[in-house]
Amino acid sequence: MIPSTGLGLRACKGGAVVVGVAIEQGEPRVLLSMFLNTHEEGDRLSSEPYRVAAEMASNAQGTNADMTAAVVEGRRRQNALAAANLRRLLDGLAHIPRQRIVAGLLVNRAAWITDLLAYSLAFADHVPVAEGLGVRDALRFAFDRCGIEAIELDEKSLRDKAAALLDRSEADIEARLKALGAQAGKPWRKEQKSACLAAWVAAAGQE
Repeated sequence: MIPSTGLGLRACKGGAVVVGVAIEQGEPRVLLSMFLNTHEEGDRLSSEPYRVAAEMASNAQGTNADMTAAVVEGRRRQNALAAANLRRLLDGLAHIPRQRIVAGLLVNRAAWITDLLAYSLAFADHVPVAEGLGVRDALRFAFDRCGIEAIELDEKSLRDKAAALLDRSEADIEARLKALGAQAGKPWRKEQKSACLAAWVAAAGQE
């Protein structure tokens, strides 16, 4: 079977933390740790389309159609940037021979939010949630555009799933993640560790 490389992605405003992991003799090795942008510097529509729309509503600037149009354009830019930057990332892994690449996208239990604009306008303090969910959708678009297989992993239950799949204790997994930080370099915070574990699970699940 062709060995797999896992890409773990954790979405946030403006892009996603990405960690790439290869499995070698049953052990993970970090290939990359970076931030994949879904926005351009100084472009608020690509950075925070739902905040822009919420501000339009609070300042009585523009109609609902104007707000919708702003979000649609912002999301279009996010999709294009996510796909282009993921393609560059994949090109950088092209030197790895005969590797099958599988993405592990971290998600949470927010599937009930189906209209991100309406959610943003109804709950002003939850706009960052909508921004993160919008970035996740942009990443899904990028996976499809780049032809990458992807699985979605619930972040809250990720460690339980990993312990069962990898046949390791949670303490052993945590120690391994800490050690992998030395390979990856800084920053190596909670976000990078979660993305790394998602990559590890994605790669190991295809063996």
